[in-house]
Amino acid sequence: MSKILVTGGAGYIGSHTIIDLLDHGYEVVSIDDFKRSLPSALENIQKVTSRKITNYDADLCDRAAVEAIFDKEKDISGIIHFAALKSVPESVLYPLMYYHNNLESLVILLDIAQQRGIRQFVFSSSCSVYGNASELPVTEETPLQEAESPYARTKQISEKIIEDHAKVADMKYVVLRYFNPVGAHESALIGENPKNGLVFNIFPRITGTALGQYDHFDVFGSDYTTRDGTCVRDYIHVMDIAHAHTLAIQQLDKDADAPKYDIYNLGTGNGVTVMEVIHAFERVSGVKLNYKLQPRRAGDVVAIYANNEKAKNKLGWSASRDLDTMLRTAWQWENNKRKTS
Repeated sequence: MSKILVTGGAGYIGSHTIIDLLDHGYEVVSIDDFKRSLPSALENIQKVTSRKITNYDADLCDRAAVEAIFDKEKDISGIIHFAALKSVPESVLYPLMYYHNNLESLVILLDIAQQRGIRQFVFSSSCSVYGNASELPVTEETPLQEAESPYARTKQISEKIIEDHAKVADMKYVVLRYFNPVGAHESALIGENPKNGLVFNIFPRITGTALGQYDHFDVFGSDYTTRDGTCVRDYIHVMDIAHAHTLAIQQLDKDADAPKYDIYNLGTGNGVTVMEVIHAFERVSGVKLNYKLQPRRAGDVVAIYANNEKAKNKLGWSASRDLDTMLRTAWQWENNKRKTS
C-alpha cells in the first residue's frame, strides 16, 4: 500500500481527498499547522473512514521541521500539495504574506522531495491562473492572462517553478487547475470549515446567511457583461475534485510513459452566475436568501469555466455531481455542523 503525503490535510479539499485516497487503498500522512483549518477535520475523517490519520503540526516554510517529518516517514511514495493561503481579497491586502507562504513552502517541499527520492508530485493549482481569459471555455493550452490578484499570481509562479524543476529533477508532476470547489461529503461530517470564521467563499457565505450567521449575502458586481450582470464561475463538487487527485497519483504510479509535467483542468464545463447559484440554493433549501448587490470587488475575474476534455480522456475523470447536489450537501453540512457544535 503506497503512502501519500498530503499537505494541508485538514483543509477543505485536502480532507476530502484524504477520504478518497483511503477509499482507494492508499495510506495517508498529513502535514497541517492549522493556520487556517481545524483539527476536527481529521477527527471527522476517522469517523467517516474508521482510519486515524497521522498529522504533523508544522509550517512548510520551516525547512528543518519538514526534513524531520521526512526522517520519520521514510516510505512516502508521493506528495499532494494543497497547503497554501487562498483568499483573493486577503491576498490583495497582504500580498507579501501570500508570496512568502505560498512560494517558499513550495520550493522547500520540492527540494526535500527530490533529495528523498520521491517520484510523484501533484500540485493544487487554480483556474485563477487564466485571469480574464481571451477564450471560453478555457483549455490547458489557453494563454494565461495577467493575474487579477496576488493569490492568482502565486499559482502562476508556482506552476512555472514546478515546470522548470521538472526539466532537471527525477520526478513526475501533475498540476490540477481547479475551478470552484463547493459542496461537502455526503456524510455531512466533512465540509468547508475555515478557522476563526474566516469565510470568503460563496457557498459557506450563502449557507451562513441562510442560517442567520450573516445579515445578508453580498453579490459583488451586478453590471458585468454576463447573462444577469453577475460573475460566472464553474462550480464543481469537492468530492469530484478529490477523486481527480487519486486518479493523478494512480496515473503517475502506473503509467511509465506519463509526461514529467502535465496540467489538467478540473471543472464541469458549465458556467453559472452568482444569481443562478442564489436561486438554485433557494430552490434546494426552501429558504429565501437575503442578498444585496454591491460594487465590483478587486481581484475578481468576470467569467471562467472549463474545457475538461483532457481530464476525461487522459485521467478517466469526470464531474458526476450537479449543482443541486453541491448545494444540498453544503446545506446538510452546515446544518449538521450547527447541531453538533
